Amino acid sequence: MSGIEAPPVPPVLCIRGLTAGYDAQPVLRDVSLQIAIGEWCVVLGPNGSGKSTLLYAAAGLLPPRSGRIELSGVSLADRAAAKRTLGYGCAPERLPGLLTGLQCLQVYAAAKGLKEIDRDVLELARALALSGQLERYVDTYSLGTRQKLAVLLALIGAPRLIVLDEAFNGLDPSSAAILKHHLRRLVDERRAAVLLATHALEIAERYADRVALLLEGRIRQVWDAAQLAAQRAAGKPLEELLAAAAGAP
Repeated sequence: MSGIEAPPVPPVLCIRGLTAGYDAQPVLRDVSLQIAIGEWCVVLGPNGSGKSTLLYAAAGLLPPRSGRIELSGVSLADRAAAKRTLGYGCAPERLPGLLTGLQCLQVYAAAKGLKEIDRDVLELARALALSGQLERYVDTYSLGTRQKLAVLLALIGAPRLIVLDEAFNGLDPSSAAILKHHLRRLVDERRAAVLLATHALEIAERYADRVALLLEGRIRQVWDAAQLAAQRAAGKPLEELLAAAAGAP
């Protein structure tokens, strides 16, 4: 051994002092959050707490008013460099209805500089029973089918950070289970980190390595893997932690 320590690996997502919003109204105020490769972070909070706004900012879709966002140590202000590590699952209603599912995948692959669609993505499409519908136009898709396609698009190019907003809405139980296990495998193999905003406590309880509670545009509390494991080992529901952090009786 040389005795020279390797430099520390930066978190895949680092948000520091983020304030962001729309028009003159701030939605997020002084938000800080870090996620490492190999972590699944779930953001919980009531409607209107700023979960989607946080994801928009993390994906580079909403410029910060103040603060800094880094992806793998690169400022999100350097969009081309930073966003090569990012996969964002857009809302299903924002998918281009006049393209087929296959054309959407091809466009995303080309935007990532790929000559073809990732094999893993096509295999996941088959597992989700989507392969047979890829030649159809997106505007003929059901909500669940659009949701599947949105997640597949987020996985194009093997991103190190996968950002998803309520990605399991509209999915049948079998497809939801397949997708959860796929994302968990990517995390466990340290191929990616997942940032998911959701209302589903079951996902936070069973799959999360980190849980952030967002209330009125501020992160009230963050629980790490050790704290979540202790809660699970004690057989206590995550609701108890959330209620205590939110100041509920």
